Amino acid sequence: MLWPGFEDVRVTVGAADYFLTHGGDGAPVLLLHGFPETHACWARVAPVLARGHRVVAPDLRGCGDSHAPAGGPHGEGYTKREMARELVDLMADLGHDRFAVVGHDRGARVGYRMALDHPDRVTRVAVLNVVPTLDQFERMGTGPSLGYWPWFLLAQPARFPEELVGAAPGALLDHAFATWAGEPRAIDDAHRAAYLAAMTPETIAAMCADYRASFHLDRLHDADDRGRRRIAVPVLVVTGEDETQLDDAPQVWQAWADDVTAVRVAGGHFVPEEASDALVEALGPFLDPLGS
Repeated sequence: MLWPGFEDVRVTVGAADYFLTHGGDGAPVLLLHGFPETHACWARVAPVLARGHRVVAPDLRGCGDSHAPAGGPHGEGYTKREMARELVDLMADLGHDRFAVVGHDRGARVGYRMALDHPDRVTRVAVLNVVPTLDQFERMGTGPSLGYWPWFLLAQPARFPEELVGAAPGALLDHAFATWAGEPRAIDDAHRAAYLAAMTPETIAAMCADYRASFHLDRLHDADDRGRRRIAVPVLVVTGEDETQLDDAPQVWQAWADDVTAVRVAGGHFVPEEASDALVEALGPFLDPLGS
């Protein structure tokens, strides 16, 4: 799914073989997708940002057309700390020592961990429809808890969730898009087909490893940091208006970061596709605060 002016390449970082597409000129911006999607979710965002930035959009570790070894029993290899470190190295391989990060869902978790662990490499970070992982676990017993099913189902020991998802990956995608989106039709047929094609056994295993890592390890990393380390770079918090359980997201992020700006956009969970124009409008002044 090649975008105008973009080039598809592969970059090997350690044991992982990343697929990414990149294009444009200017200050670099790393776009990180969420579950259960691929880099394709940025199709209406990346080409616009590329008019003034060098945009890099990979498939996350083990997802889509990126390949990596299976995770350990607790998701080892897929902690957001490990994924952030790999992506910092990936960006360095592309010649980008300092860059902005825009992450949605799981990608946002990698993004804020990158800002905490590599403050010398990240210039600013935008997080779309998330609160930090530790805070997320603390709130999952209340509110719209049925919508949080991936956090516990996919974190089950292998190969139970892998076999469940692998038996009907289309059903998982259809359910996620029908129940998490404010406007399910915003995820068009071409993207749905791409996401379904990407649901290979390897990708399903990576998705499960990602959630196992959050259950067993990521929240421990957050617990070590909360109240001790803060995100020093500017943070943009973007939430969908239909995601009412995130009404307090700006206040939550203020406990983690020194400089927080918050924006609400129309729609539900899948901001890059449901509210692409509004997202680009919000990212403009955030990525270029001086209009440069």
